[in-house]
Amino acid sequence: MNNDVIQLRSVSRRYRSGDGAVTALDGVSLSFPRGSFTAVMGPSGSGKSTLLQCAAGLDRPTSGSVTVAGTELTELSETRLTLLRRRRVGFVFQAFNLLPSLTAEQNVTLPLRLAGHRPAKARVREVLQRVGLGERARHRPAELSGGQQQRVALARALITRPDVLFGDEPTGALDSRTGREVLTLLRGMVDGEGQTVVMVTHDPVAAACADRVLFLVDGRVSGELAGAGADTIAAHMATLEAVPC
Repeated sequence: MNNDVIQLRSVSRRYRSGDGAVTALDGVSLSFPRGSFTAVMGPSGSGKSTLLQCAAGLDRPTSGSVTVAGTELTELSETRLTLLRRRRVGFVFQAFNLLPSLTAEQNVTLPLRLAGHRPAKARVREVLQRVGLGERARHRPAELSGGQQQRVALARALITRPDVLFGDEPTGALDSRTGREVLTLLRGMVDGEGQTVVMVTHDPVAAACADRVLFLVDGRVSGELAGAGADTIAAHMATLEAVPC
């Protein structure tokens, strides 16, 4: 039985055509095992966010194939792709994207309600408890710290029990202590509950929480590190960002 929750095969993504064409991804083949924590790093413009967007079904590759939980994304209509993302994929971004007029629990349930579903109250309590906000369900974003707001965003991403959780700089707007708390929470979800996490980050300390770190350069995979510490990751990044004289 294949244990990969995501597979990318020869994925390329080009924007525009002709002389102004930009190749954001260039023949990338990768797999992400179920229950793993992967960090994606690379210099600015290396294709990190494009990789995440293609893997999550937010963007369609120009060529190649993407499979999530056994379903080939490139063959789906926009409607079916939207349904798959809603049910199988969770997203957490640097911006918390919470509605200020709604409570924590209302923000968590909003995507489901917009889709016409009424989430069970027990499930809402469960995910808020899971991210350590069981006592803050009735608080609005202005009454929560930045770290607590990101925890609400995590709970919102987890409400559908997604096969994979994608994070695009999820700790980028947080101070170091609060960022560590969120990373510890993600690490615990992987170790304790088998959640699959794929996280784009520029921070070697954040990347060190992952099982492996993938490096992109000019839209191509340029190696990986497994079980590396922040110093080793930072040193590797420095070699990728070095500009030859």
